Amino acid sequence: MKYRINRMEIAGSLGDLGVLLPIAVGMVLVNHLPPSGVFMAIGLYYIFSGMYFGVTTPVQPMKVIGSYGVAMALSPDVIQASSLWVGVLLLAIGLSGAMKQITRFVPRVVIRGVQLSTGVLLMAQGVRLILGTSSTQVKAGLSEPFLAVSSLGGLQLSWVFGAIAVVLTLFLINNRRFPAATVVVGFGFLMGLLLGRGVPLSGLGLHLPELFPTGLPSWVSFSTALFVLALPQLPMTLGNAVLANEDLAREYFGDGASRTTGKALCISMGLANIGSFILGGIPMCHGAGGLAAHYRFGARTAGSNLFIGGLFVIVALLFGSQVLAIAQLVPMSVLGALLIFAGAQLAMTVRDISDRKEYFVCIAMLGITLASNLALSYLVGIGLHHLLKRDMFDI
Repeated sequence: MKYRINRMEIAGSLGDLGVLLPIAVGMVLVNHLPPSGVFMAIGLYYIFSGMYFGVTTPVQPMKVIGSYGVAMALSPDVIQASSLWVGVLLLAIGLSGAMKQITRFVPRVVIRGVQLSTGVLLMAQGVRLILGTSSTQVKAGLSEPFLAVSSLGGLQLSWVFGAIAVVLTLFLINNRRFPAATVVVGFGFLMGLLLGRGVPLSGLGLHLPELFPTGLPSWVSFSTALFVLALPQLPMTLGNAVLANEDLAREYFGDGASRTTGKALCISMGLANIGSFILGGIPMCHGAGGLAAHYRFGARTAGSNLFIGGLFVIVALLFGSQVLAIAQLVPMSVLGALLIFAGAQLAMTVRDISDRKEYFVCIAMLGITLASNLALSYLVGIGLHHLLKRDMFDI
């Protein structure tokens, strides 16, 4: 069935909030992006992706742009310019057929290396969110910066919430009656309602999104966005959001993922980022980590996309600029627990590797990713694989 909405689909649709919300919230707070535009763009992309691809399809922030943009507190027009740039570049790659050539050149072991590296990065970020050491938490000086109460004496609430969320997930990970992600996110919302700053019901109404809410970027912003954000993002996007995502979709859904091709993924992301530029949203992609998260927590059909996308759209329409307060109700440590299990699911895709040289490539890529970044790891992995194919090297 192409569309199915039940407890498991709903739980699976929530599985990737651990990646999505922290970066989206960070870019609203630090880069001053309009929250209603950010959430509306995310919701629409979820809906249209599900309708086209016909299977569970992830929507994630572009992490190079998101992380660097937040770290450097770049202005909203630079972020918006980067959305347009990556949209145009990905659309050009998809429409030109260049993705076919890239797919032929990139071996399967490099895709596995990307999946392993991304999975470990997600797990590490999940642990940081629970320990209260992520960049957002450190900058705020609080382990739960969006709650009214962050600690009880010397006991950080992120440790308590994180531990409870991990235990709940462990016990319910395969439970169909009480799906893990639904219970864990529900627990998070309950804690947010009890210990948060309240729900802004006064602003409830119909809030239509504004087009070009931050205005059109200047030429300086466009040039900065191209060289500082868009070009560094591109190798990671092609490796993780296209090649690794296509491979994982085929593994999970078989013939059901016939539309999930490199060309289609590039065109999808290209159009989405041009749309996000118009609405004032964040740069978005189809990350393999997101697919692993949705699948691990129960999503199997495009119904999960319709549910989570519809939820984002409705909340954005009803709350407008106050939508950020709704997202901040879920403690960061609870999102961290979801990240740990989603990352483990993705990292375990390397289990089908048996060749020593291929293991070496994957481990080397992981090391480079941890020391530098995933884009460099992806490029080095390709070169290393072709080098080790020669008989003169023995690992």
